[in-house]
Amino acid sequence: MRDGCDTQISDKLMAWYDRHARDLPWRVPPGSTQMPDPYRIWLSEVMLQQTTVAAVKAYFHRFTERWPTVQALAAARDEDVMAEWAGLGYYARARNLLKCAREVARIGEFPRSREGLQALPGIGPYTSAAIAAIAFEQPETVLDGNVERVMARLFDEHTPLPQAKPILTEYAASLTPQHRPGDHAQAVMDLGATICTPRNPACGICPVMVHCAARVAGTAPALPRKTRKPAKPVRLGIAYLGRRVDGAWLMERRPPQGLLGGMLGWPGSDWTEATPADIPPQKGEWHALPEEVRHTFTHFHLRLSLRVAHLPLSATGNFIPASEFNPADLPTVMRKAHKLATAHLDLSEAS
Repeated sequence: MRDGCDTQISDKLMAWYDRHARDLPWRVPPGSTQMPDPYRIWLSEVMLQQTTVAAVKAYFHRFTERWPTVQALAAARDEDVMAEWAGLGYYARARNLLKCAREVARIGEFPRSREGLQALPGIGPYTSAAIAAIAFEQPETVLDGNVERVMARLFDEHTPLPQAKPILTEYAASLTPQHRPGDHAQAVMDLGATICTPRNPACGICPVMVHCAARVAGTAPALPRKTRKPAKPVRLGIAYLGRRVDGAWLMERRPPQGLLGGMLGWPGSDWTEATPADIPPQKGEWHALPEEVRHTFTHFHLRLSLRVAHLPLSATGNFIPASEFNPADLPTVMRKAHKLATAHLDLSEAS
């Protein structure tokens, strides 16, 4: 049984959310008679993992215009989905997105329970709880980074993350109501995104400030505490950007599994902590660029040396014609390499 304080917090959050809910393309606003679409909720939650709302909006619009239903997405070609995903990062999400869409299309609909949702490819504890609560009004506890921060401050919890996750989950569960649990989950997320922000929280306009233990203690800006992460290692690699005289680019599709799996990119070495061997993918006058591409992945920093070459029309291999090549279809690290290489190749052609 939730106590009176917990009920007050939930009621105040809901009253605030009814007035100040963010306008998001995947969200059904409070008070609407429209039913939430589990496909749009699922798609947005997958896109939002490790990414900001601002970065996701344009991708969400493009995906839902091109594939308006889960059945349409399930029928899409892998390479088309990977191309639309390019730039969002964490490409395993895109591969799991397709696997999940195809499984949902096979069974006919999204499961309504957290357990059923979590059995689908790529759906973990957080995403299953969010879909169950927001799309199906199941009283599940949703805990993302915003909710963690709100809970840590409300209850002045100083146990550092990630060790604090079970504790913060219990706090969030104590506030989750049986009525409108989806709106409640979105209210807490909105509070963390707009008022209870990581830096300089706007405590003076917070709807639950009188209940916030960290505000009373003066510790809110320091919470949640986090265990210091070890420094990321640096890996080195070489990418070879060859352009034929007709404008076609020499490219490769990366293996389905692993980093950037299934994405189109430049031939190159493995990415290792040792200096890689310089072995071009085919004969030609390859020139080393003075600049290198630097890019950070989840677990390491990459320093990518670039080699460029003008290749003859007789060169064979996996060439993408200029009319079919779109840099926007490339993952970010490959786009960075293309930008540097193009400037050099264009300059050398002009001279």
